[in-house]
Amino acid sequence: MNKADQAVPGGVSEMESKEAENQPANVGGWDDGGRAGSGLKGAELIQALVKVLPNAPGVYRMLNDKGDVLYVGKARSLKKRVTAYAQGRGHTNRIAGMVRVTTAMEFITTRTETEALLLEANLIKRLRPRFNVLMRDDKSFPYILLTEEGLPSGIYKHRGARSRKGSYFGPFASAQAVDRTINSLQRAFLVRTCTDSMYESRTRPCLLYQIKRCAAPCTGEVSEADYGAMVDEAKDFLSGKSQKVKAAMSAAMQEASEDLDFERAAIYRDRLAALSHVQSHQGINPNTVEEADVFAIHQEGGMSCIQVFFFRTGQNWGNRAYFPKADASLSPAEILGAFLSQFYDDKPCPRQILISQDVAEGSLLSEALSIRAGHKVAISVPKRGEKRDLMDHALANAKDAHNRRLAETSTQASLLKGFAEVFELESAPRRVEVYDNSHIMGTNAVGCMIVAGPEGFVKNQYRKFNIKSKDLTPGDDFGMMREVIQRRFSRLVKEHGKPEPDEAATNIAEATEESNDTAVPIWPDVLLIDGGQGQLSAVNKVLDELGLADSVAVIGVAKGVDRDAGRERFFSAGRKAFSLPPRDPVLYFVQRMRDEAHRFAIGTHRARRKKEMISNPLDEIAGIGPSRKRSLLHHFGTAKAVSRAGIEDLRNVEGISEAMAQLIYDHFHEDSGG
Repeated sequence: MNKADQAVPGGVSEMESKEAENQPANVGGWDDGGRAGSGLKGAELIQALVKVLPNAPGVYRMLNDKGDVLYVGKARSLKKRVTAYAQGRGHTNRIAGMVRVTTAMEFITTRTETEALLLEANLIKRLRPRFNVLMRDDKSFPYILLTEEGLPSGIYKHRGARSRKGSYFGPFASAQAVDRTINSLQRAFLVRTCTDSMYESRTRPCLLYQIKRCAAPCTGEVSEADYGAMVDEAKDFLSGKSQKVKAAMSAAMQEASEDLDFERAAIYRDRLAALSHVQSHQGINPNTVEEADVFAIHQEGGMSCIQVFFFRTGQNWGNRAYFPKADASLSPAEILGAFLSQFYDDKPCPRQILISQDVAEGSLLSEALSIRAGHKVAISVPKRGEKRDLMDHALANAKDAHNRRLAETSTQASLLKGFAEVFELESAPRRVEVYDNSHIMGTNAVGCMIVAGPEGFVKNQYRKFNIKSKDLTPGDDFGMMREVIQRRFSRLVKEHGKPEPDEAATNIAEATEESNDTAVPIWPDVLLIDGGQGQLSAVNKVLDELGLADSVAVIGVAKGVDRDAGRERFFSAGRKAFSLPPRDPVLYFVQRMRDEAHRFAIGTHRARRKKEMISNPLDEIAGIGPSRKRSLLHHFGTAKAVSRAGIEDLRNVEGISEAMAQLIYDHFHEDSGG
């Protein structure tokens, strides 16, 4: 065993770290990672830990008395790095505050500093420590997929694991960019976008063929060879060979024109126009940058914006702005370096990364990303030429996005302050939860919660509740709201315990002062209920039963006379119902939150209703997967016909054994008394 792989007091090997990342390490012989038995805290605790640490690379975690991870860091030498915390000299307010509340530390040794950097990024993203630079938006990027197996190739939007065989192109900055590109590629290459099941069931061309957006290989309107050539052209275009494809189409158009086949020439003309449309929406398409990601950071007013542009196969696949959570005292270079290590934790890395300024340990980061990607990754700051032009463009976009967010945040802060004044709250709320229900005559009933905070809607914290109670009368809005609130707050209490107002206020103040934390807290300050006095009473009763009546303010919003916007009535405990002036900014703010909750609830209800409408009885039978279901439907035509089939008929279906035939028959005849 490599010596650096051995667990030191308070450490485990790097290979075990992901599995053990939530398990406390035993430090210095103390119980439970130094939490229970040491009695030490802050700099005294750290000074005691330094004595048992090795001069080896690794990762350390600092924890508070509740076991929450405050900070994750990496070091070339754990002993030297941790010693710096114990000395207490030259610390910023942020570091000093972090050391002061540290009651335990955990350590993991690694073979190299590069491995420590990779592990640090992984742990930061998983644990989201309060004092680290954090990515706020970490959704995966969409890709374009050209399938290569089974049926003739199709073109699709893809997000997630690459489990399907085919060629993947991207990443694209947004789903809208993918949709727009696929829409144009359909017109340019006539490649199908239908599902395999739809393809197999077609007996005549669909509407896409009629509007010249598909070649209809499903019904043989195009030969296999010609369709394959179209797919190859699409692949060439997405691979960066756009000039070759356009030249070939232009030559074919010219040839058709010379043969006086103007109809065929018009087809090639339209396809060329579609390709030009794709490229016109891609903005800058560099000549000397084949594959690169461009990162530009702009910092001002205590907020940082990082603009990322994606270039693949010489084409611009879009851009996205990020606003990482970081202490205002950190420099742009420090924030950018921390952001980069987290950004590629679960994303493919290009061969070239262009950044707006040098970051500390850039060579180490390049080495770490090269190991992860399996190919060399170069990180550089462009100084001149086309790469510098790309960086200037990214910087301009970063500044514009930063200014827009700053203006939005300022407006949101003033609205929350006005909200607190109107509804007589002690301070501006940091987390507002809005609840709404949706159903049709009591069917497919759902409850939904949206969240708003200092930076607007927090969509990654929206929640859906399928109404489960069998005792409710269909359409009982009061009962549905009671169930939603009961489930929501019972779980909140179970996972986080009941809130302590004084302690919560102190923590919020510390977070705001020390780490510029604008993220919404776990517990809501206000519940906004779509409904009048009845819904308000139902919610207050549930909160009272849970012992939370004094922990959160509850406000009901009724539609008002004739259900007209602007005539809403507001209800809250201890106050008479009241309305706001029609043009009051707070009224618009409440309407916007209520409408967002309504939109989310309606969308959730429709999705559930659609799923129920298209559900197939065969899906309920254990052992019936897509292949067997397809065989049964091809043989019998419908699920209803399958339900009426005898055992002998079921046995004649390809892939259906005698035991499976009996299982299917029993499923549909279990109540027949036989």
